[in-house]
Amino acid sequence: MQRKYLKTFFLLTLLFSLISCGKNNKQTQESDIANHHVIITYLTTGNKPKDSGTSEMLEKLNERLNELVNAELEIYYIPWNNYQTNYNLKLSEKDGSLDLIGTATDWLDAWKNVNLGNFMPLPDEMLKTYAPKTWAQVSEEHWNVCRVNGMIYLMPEDNFTQWTNHGFMYRTDWAKEAGLNGVHSWEDLTKYLSFVKKNKNVMPWDSDGASSSFHPEGYIQSKSDFIIADGITSTNMFGTRKSNMKKIYSPLFEGNELVEYAKLMREWNQQGFWPKDIMTNGNGNRSNRDEFCEGLVGVEQHHTQTWYTQVYNKLKKNVPGADSGFFWFGEESGNIVYQTITHGAMAISAASKHPERALMVYDLIRNDEECYKLFNYGIEGVQFTRNLEGLREPVPGVPGITTNYWWGRNDQLEVRDTGTNWEVFDSINATYSKYKIDYPFGQIVWDLSNISSEIDAVADVYGQYMGNICYGQNPNPVQYVTDFRQDLRKAGIEKIISELQKQLDSFYSNNK
Repeated sequence: MQRKYLKTFFLLTLLFSLISCGKNNKQTQESDIANHHVIITYLTTGNKPKDSGTSEMLEKLNERLNELVNAELEIYYIPWNNYQTNYNLKLSEKDGSLDLIGTATDWLDAWKNVNLGNFMPLPDEMLKTYAPKTWAQVSEEHWNVCRVNGMIYLMPEDNFTQWTNHGFMYRTDWAKEAGLNGVHSWEDLTKYLSFVKKNKNVMPWDSDGASSSFHPEGYIQSKSDFIIADGITSTNMFGTRKSNMKKIYSPLFEGNELVEYAKLMREWNQQGFWPKDIMTNGNGNRSNRDEFCEGLVGVEQHHTQTWYTQVYNKLKKNVPGADSGFFWFGEESGNIVYQTITHGAMAISAASKHPERALMVYDLIRNDEECYKLFNYGIEGVQFTRNLEGLREPVPGVPGITTNYWWGRNDQLEVRDTGTNWEVFDSINATYSKYKIDYPFGQIVWDLSNISSEIDAVADVYGQYMGNICYGQNPNPVQYVTDFRQDLRKAGIEKIISELQKQLDSFYSNNK
């Protein structure tokens, strides 16, 4: 009975707020919410789970959603294989089959889909009415980052602390044996890898040859004050300097950092820091990360969160006496930019048949404690428990859940888990906080329509050269970089930089 009265109270409160808003169609909306049960479909990236854990959780979650907003939730998964293309194709259908859409401006083409009309504009009053807790939690400044021509299109994940900046995980115990007080520069890293090669009888880095999009920019960030401009290319070729954020440039096209990086990678190749067949070996059935956690390689390259949530404790458990550190890209120069608040965001499909109810469901998943914990962790006592310290841990042998909810996590409702080393998290978070700046270009929606062919051509050149640069495959790295830059010029990189500069100038002119 108490739950029945709760539902009635919630609906009456909602109807009163609708009346006070003075909407012309309020009677239709009131009737729809009070009497019409709907299914809200949430799209996320990731492979659909094969076990029953997620469906069991959804059954429990939907009981609460039904009680509070007369709705239930279904999940539509975009598998990781060719996910970017399939994601955009699904959004473009606009057939009414989607409501909530997980998106991002830096890796899921959010602004592109805004320009294509795939996302619904969300008036301020609509958000205040149907997602009131989210509206109150997000600051005016952050809402403005989510606007295009004055209209909000995205609800940002701006109340969740995570670090997705990349770097190298390494063995601190081995670094100490090598005479190093940790690895804090690329020069330290070279000494460390050389020691591992000569003394530990393991491959220093069993890379699969596919991670070339991260460590060249990592070297450049470490040796300069380069800031990447998101949403232009997936290869992160363009940006500004922290010391001059009004001038667009590409450190892959100019400057000495790429030359020095290419020379260093040639040195690493000659010293045998990775397999000889690096460009074709594919790493077999075992990942370098698994090997690192088992003490079989010297480094793993990924982002900070992977280190403190997955790798740190696994290594210590699997290899007695082992410990790991993290050399973050930009450490030498104190150059770190906190990710854009739209690295994860939620949008409403332009063709959603129930956008108001979709907002209500999102508001609950993001802010209601019971809904949040179900959707992020599963059913307490069934799929997870808490230890004596209050830390969350999975129930052995019980299927977990896969909701891939990266679009509205909330620090105020998070339950810390036993898999993450929280001392390490707190320590690295304090370090980053000393140096970080907020991403400065979150409000820029780059218009690439006039340079799309040049961007495609430049991307092709990047693909032809960068793998060989990253893994030192050319015997003359200096000349190889020169050839690379000549082909970038032929592909139209100067036109791209000129067009981006015009748009950056306009941004600053309109935001004085």
